[in-house]
This record gives sequence, structure tokens and C-alpha cells, in this order.
Amino acid sequence: MRLATITNWAYAATVVLTIASSTTMLLASNATDRERAAVEQRYRLDQATATLEEDVFLLSDRARQYVNTGDPTYLVGYRSEEAALKSIEERIAHVGDAGASTGEIEALADAVRLADLLHDEQRAAVAAHEGGDEAKARQLLFGAEYERQLDRAELELKRFRDRLDARVQSQVNSATEVARLWKGISEITLALTALLVLCVLYFVFKQRVLHPVVKLSDVVNRLAAQDFAAEPPAFDQVDEIGDMAQAIRIFRENGLERQRLESERDADRAMRDLLSRMTQRLQGCDTMDDLKDVVQRFVPEITPGLAGRLYLLDRQRNMVVEACGWQNPSHSRAEFSALACWALRRGLPHRPAGDNVDVPCDHVDRSDAAAPVDTLCLPLTAQRETLGLLYFEAPAGNPGALSGPEIYLDMLAENIGLAIANLQLRETLREMALADPLTGLSNRRQLDQLLGIQIAQAERLGQDLGCLMIDVDHFKRFNDVHGHDAGDMVLREVGKVLAGVTRDAGLAFRYGGEEFMLLLPGLSVEGATERAEEIRTRVAALALGSEAGNMGPVTVSIGVAITPLHCPPDRLVRTADAALLRAKAMGRDRVEVAQQRDSFAAV
Repeated sequence: MRLATITNWAYAATVVLTIASSTTMLLASNATDRERAAVEQRYRLDQATATLEEDVFLLSDRARQYVNTGDPTYLVGYRSEEAALKSIEERIAHVGDAGASTGEIEALADAVRLADLLHDEQRAAVAAHEGGDEAKARQLLFGAEYERQLDRAELELKRFRDRLDARVQSQVNSATEVARLWKGISEITLALTALLVLCVLYFVFKQRVLHPVVKLSDVVNRLAAQDFAAEPPAFDQVDEIGDMAQAIRIFRENGLERQRLESERDADRAMRDLLSRMTQRLQGCDTMDDLKDVVQRFVPEITPGLAGRLYLLDRQRNMVVEACGWQNPSHSRAEFSALACWALRRGLPHRPAGDNVDVPCDHVDRSDAAAPVDTLCLPLTAQRETLGLLYFEAPAGNPGALSGPEIYLDMLAENIGLAIANLQLRETLREMALADPLTGLSNRRQLDQLLGIQIAQAERLGQDLGCLMIDVDHFKRFNDVHGHDAGDMVLREVGKVLAGVTRDAGLAFRYGGEEFMLLLPGLSVEGATERAEEIRTRVAALALGSEAGNMGPVTVSIGVAITPLHCPPDRLVRTADAALLRAKAMGRDRVEVAQQRDSFAAV
């Protein structure tokens, strides 16, 4: 066979294989485009459905908010939303425009109809609430039948989403299988082409075919191994090699886009998991110190590279005070007036150095006007009440660090604000439960909790623990002669005296009625007696008057007991009470120290 014939056959075979490989690569690229189109359609449907879900449940939420709070603002919002509500066909039209099938649209319409059936009950509940029948209104909106109807609507929406997911996943799987098939065929074809080119390497195709095919083959293999960093060579000629290079380039671009989307999805999932874990830890905090530890641990992970501080609002002084910080922020003061921050004044996030021109906050250092600091202030609010401020600043070498997604920062501020509100509410309830409302001293419940702690601490440190039992002499006379308001005045003034003579106001208690008690850790019997005499003298110096005139002298009788000197720890209160009874029996207005029993001393 002539050499020219062999060359022609090799050339013809090479052309055929090249055309085949280009065609398969184009088909693989088209299949990948279909896969991406299916994913994009699912994204559009998600957005359309999210808006529809908000429309479906908005009226129910408005009605419940009005019944819960009685705020007419929610009623106005409810009626406005009800009047603006369009027909079912109009509300689901954009879902069909996004690519939903007829069956899916019908399923979605059923879900919307189920939610719309609740409008009569909502209107009845609103009417009942306006009529004063709050129980009926709550029964209608929060009853089991209403919840079942809402659950059915939510279930139908979930089924609609499941159908969408199943259809889109089927399309993605089908496109992926087709792309994989064509890619495999293309690789086989390219391998045959490369083999043929090797046979005629020293012939006319050496520079025309061999060099481009080798390069493209390397790129294809790397792309097959998911190495999308491989850069396809550029061929300007309009032929099969050029088409193949273009198909490989498209395939690589699709792979890079898919990798980017997967990376963003994984990063978003990781960030939301971190926020969820922080929220769980915040919900488990018992004290403000626990909350500060959680914030200092999690916030730098959620906002890497950003320095910042957590500020709490001191309502008594109307000042914002630093609670904790991270990454050493240097441009915001540790304490400033609430009016110095635009975020607190407006109740909205404030970033003066962002894309929009704005006024910087007064608490931010502006000494270097040539290089403004990129800061972000997020107010911490809960139940329309301002609790503090979350402050961030970008480092000097990275001014665009605050330009990322703000949704995470908003979620962060919301979760921290709710946690602070819960802790403050818990502390308020605890103080209400453990404080006497008349005198402000600790009550009997607080005494039961602290007595065991003080006894255990005294035993551990080897210290004495003193107890003073105090009784207002002839207290019934103040109530009978001057009225109960005068008796309350006497108790309040005695409580103030007790709070003023102890280093820890939490160790002064109203024991019950006109009786008070004082715990004195670390004091000897002489020191406790001197403290008791000081209390008796101060109370005797009180000059109180009522509408009926001067109430006369106020005196107290005091019993003193020290453990372990006078009694074992579990009998401390009873021993002090016995000394008090002896002081009253001996004429009142005096201090009596408990007597040490021989039997206890022997032990």
C-alpha cells in the first residue's frame, strides 16, 4: 500500500474520530447545561414558594398577634393584608412562571385553599376579641381544630416541595448520567485519536494534530478527575480541534460554577450550624458571665477577622458599658452615652463607611480623618426594648471585611439580644421571688437557701457564724394606734437600719411579721454583740411620725447566737430565737447573748 494511501486513510480516520469526540464533548456540555438549568429552576421555585408561604400564613400570624397583645396596630395590619389578598390563581401564578408543572400548581392551590378556609375563623376571632370575649377568640385561633387546619396547609406545602425536589432531582440525575456517558465516549474517542496520531507522528499531522490532541487529552483527564484548575489550551482555528477545545472549556466552566455553588452551600451550612450551636449555648446560660464567655468564644468564629465589643445598656445612667470584647478593638470607647450611637438612636444597624454615605457615631474615634474606620453597630433589642449594642470594626489592612453577607450578623444580634432579655427577665423574677417587697430585705425563702451555704462555708474555713434575731417591741401598738401604714413605716425604717449595718445587704432578712434576722459570718461573740448594740441604738434614735402625730420611740429586742460556740450549726436559728425570747422576757429594748450549754461544750 502506498504511503500516500496510508496517510490519507490516517487523515480520514483522524478527522472522523476528531469529529466524533467534539460531538460527544458538546453533548456532554449540553447535558451539563440541562443539569444546571434544572438546579436554577429549583432555586427560582424556592424563591417563589417562599413568598407564597409568607402570603399563606401572614393573616393567621396577624390575627394571633392582635388577639395575644390587643394592639390595634396588628388589627390594622390584618385588615390591610386581608383586603390586599389576591385570588388563589393570582397568588400562585408566579410559581407557574418559575417552571412548576400543572399538577404541582394544583397541589399548591389546594394548600392555599386550605389556608384560606381559616379566614372565617380569623374574622370570628377578631370580632370576638373586639367584643370582649377573649377566651373565645383564643379558642378559635389557638384551638386544636385551627392548628390541625394550619398543619394540613403546611403539610400540603411540604408535599408540593417534595414533588418539586423529586422532579428536579430526577432531571439532575438524568442529565448527570447523560453527561457522564458522553464524557466517557469522548474520552475513548480522544484516546483512539491520540493512538492514531502517534502512528503518523512523523507525517503531515505531527504539528497539526498531535500537539493539540495531547494537550486536550491532558486537560480532559484532569477534568475527569474533578481537577477544574486545568486550563484548556486556546486554538483559534475553526475545525474539530477548535470545537473540542471550546467544549472542554465550557465543561470546565460548568464544573467551576458547580464547585463554587457547592462551596457557598457548604459555607452557609457551616455558618448556620455555628449560629445554631451558639444559640443553644446562649439558651443554657444562667448568668451574664456565662453569656459573655459564649459570645467571646463564638463571635470571632462567626465573624473572623473582625474586632468588636458587646455593650450592655445601663438604664440608671443611660450609658452603654462594655461587657466583653474580642480581637482587641481600638476605635470605640468602652463606655459612652446611648445618644452617642446612631444605631441605638434609630434602632437600626448603622455602618457609616459602607457603600452609602452616612454620619459616623460619636463613640468611634475619628482622629484620623484621612482614613475613616469601617464600623458596624447593631442594636440589641427584644420585645421593642433596647438592651445593648453589638459593635464591629474592620482591621486597617482589610477595609472590605464588613462587606460580606449581613444576614449572619443580623441573626447574631437577634440571638444575643434574646439571650440577654431572657437573662434579665430571669434575674428580675428571681429578685422578686427572693426579696421582701415591703423592706427590700431578703425574705424567708432566700434565708432557707443561704443559711445552709453560710454554715457550710463557715465549717470549711473554720470560722464562727453569728446570728441576730431581732424583734420590734410592742409592734401591735403602732398598728392599733397609728394604723397599718405607720406599722409598715416602722418595718421599712428598721429594714434600712439593718441594711446599713451589714457589709452584705443580702445577709439581712425579714424573718416574718415584725421579726428580722441578720447573719454575721466571721464575727466573734464580742463583735456580734457590738453589732447588735449598734442596731439597737440606731433604731432607738429613729423619730417617726404619722398623720396621728408622733409615734413615740421605736425599740427592738435582739438575741445573739454564735456557732459553734453556743450551739451546733443546725440549731443556730433556734438558739438565737431563744436568746431573743429571753431579752423580751427581761424587759425588751436589750441585747441578750445565748448561753453556752454544758452538754454542747463537752462535745
